[in-house]
Amino acid sequence: MVFVADLGLPELGPDDAHHLADVLRLGDGDTIVAADGSGSFRLCRLELGAAGPARPGRPRVRPARLTADGPVTAGTPSPPPLTVGFALQKGERPEWAVQKLTELGVDRIVTFTTARTVVRPDEAGAARRTVRLQRIARAAAAQCRRLTLPAVEGPVPYETVLAGSPAGLVVAEPGGPPMTASTTCVLVGPEGGFTPEELALAPGLVGLADTVLRAETAAVVAGAFLVALRAKRLHPG
Repeated sequence: MVFVADLGLPELGPDDAHHLADVLRLGDGDTIVAADGSGSFRLCRLELGAAGPARPGRPRVRPARLTADGPVTAGTPSPPPLTVGFALQKGERPEWAVQKLTELGVDRIVTFTTARTVVRPDEAGAARRTVRLQRIARAAAAQCRRLTLPAVEGPVPYETVLAGSPAGLVVAEPGGPPMTASTTCVLVGPEGGFTPEELALAPGLVGLADTVLRAETAAVVAGAFLVALRAKRLHPG
């Protein structure tokens, strides 16, 4: 599956063309599902051209394009939208969390900073991180054949997430009560946890496990609980 900007005229970006033709090695005429990231999709046919000449240090790339081969089908959203936010972390942990939250079906992923957050990029660095995480989410959605792309936002201050999130927001804290069916947003703090002042701002708390989880693990566990509770509401019994 690939994501395109316009289902009426599905066009492959260079990265997607390379992935389909040269990494997955799909064949000319193979069927591809093209999605717009908002739930709509259509079947397309992959058309491959001859590979270009070999160049030193560069692989031979086959030109690829899509031809529409079916009607546009609108997807059905799964309300309510679900959000997981987590404090920005070092290394590749945010990428792993975004990948897994996308696979689970979380609708909105927010990174934020707290008093105990160690990673504090400048404006340019924050923008680069967000673009990187959006690309991770896009690739994960295509891999798991998810028709909708999650919104990936941040990093923003913790207080901004509290102010901009809907009802149903809770903050993950060891010893908190279990998640309920009304929960739609869970915020996970940094490795050092939230400060008492930050916890006092939370509209509610929730516990995720009997053990102390790493921050990225807690984010994925929160997403799994949210998606499971939504599925139970949509398909009771």
